Amino acid sequence: MLRYIIFRFFAMVPTLLIASVLIFSIIELPPGDYFETYVAELQASGETVDPQKIEYLRKEYGFDKPVWQRYFSWVWGMTHGDFGYSFEYERPVSELIGSRLMLTMLLSFVTIIFTWVVAFPIGIYSATHKYSFGDYSFTFLGLIGLATPNFLLALVMMYFAKVWFGTSIGGLMDPVYIDQPMSWGKFGSIAEHMIIPVVVIGTAGTAAMIRRIRANLLDELKKQYVITARAKGLPPTRTVLKYPFRMSLNFFIADIGSILPNIVSGAEVVAIVLSLETTGPLLIRALKSQDMYLAGSFLMFLAVLTVIGVLISDIALAILDPRIRLQGKPEK
Repeated sequence: MLRYIIFRFFAMVPTLLIASVLIFSIIELPPGDYFETYVAELQASGETVDPQKIEYLRKEYGFDKPVWQRYFSWVWGMTHGDFGYSFEYERPVSELIGSRLMLTMLLSFVTIIFTWVVAFPIGIYSATHKYSFGDYSFTFLGLIGLATPNFLLALVMMYFAKVWFGTSIGGLMDPVYIDQPMSWGKFGSIAEHMIIPVVVIGTAGTAAMIRRIRANLLDELKKQYVITARAKGLPPTRTVLKYPFRMSLNFFIADIGSILPNIVSGAEVVAIVLSLETTGPLLIRALKSQDMYLAGSFLMFLAVLTVIGVLISDIALAILDPRIRLQGKPEK
């Protein structure tokens, strides 16, 4: 196991280098750059453009250099904690992302907990009460959750929250608490405003997880070791939870690789509809305006989280399921 972990750590370096090349290349593919987009927006609005200022900014941030030089400067800066400068927001990328990162992680973490708390009991019940009224009811609700667009559900819940509970629409807190230090009033406002985003973002994920838990657990419950455990008189709850449920969680552990980047990126479309101050809308805006250092650093951060998440999921799978071996040696 230790040998495998060390090997994977060393394998992360070329993986991330390849990811950085792909990210930088994709960002460079569209014609022009941020400054050309900026000039076009000014001209479209009828404002004058100072060519000397634009040329000075291009030289200041290295846009007059070859692509390969800008790539190596970007990678070298990231290894020293310098993620570049956001031209649109006129702030360092690290400050810009950091100001939204905590709220994004808080929202995503609560959403994940909500998904697990709802999905696991329902999935176990549906598998152990196959084709019952409750199973059909939860299946019906799950299919509705999968079929309903998140942005539509967000609009509906925003309306009812305003009409029934008087909760202000949009944002993760009341406007009076923005840029204020944390207090009990601000904490309560954040908790109140998080209900809608958590339910909206978690609906589709909860529905999908219920279906997967049910399918995997049903497959395990048909195996011989479960039948033998029942024949020996093992209590029903222990019969289900001790091994079948544990073995059915392999897919859940394997999803850790995608959970970590999702915690940071968040649900972009829902965040835009609900006017959430998270990192998702920031990434979309950076890609639209070709704010390359902001978009590239953000995507690189997601790549790092993905690589780390996959490593954690591989190790957790080996611990959870003794049938999985990471050394790659055949058993004798």
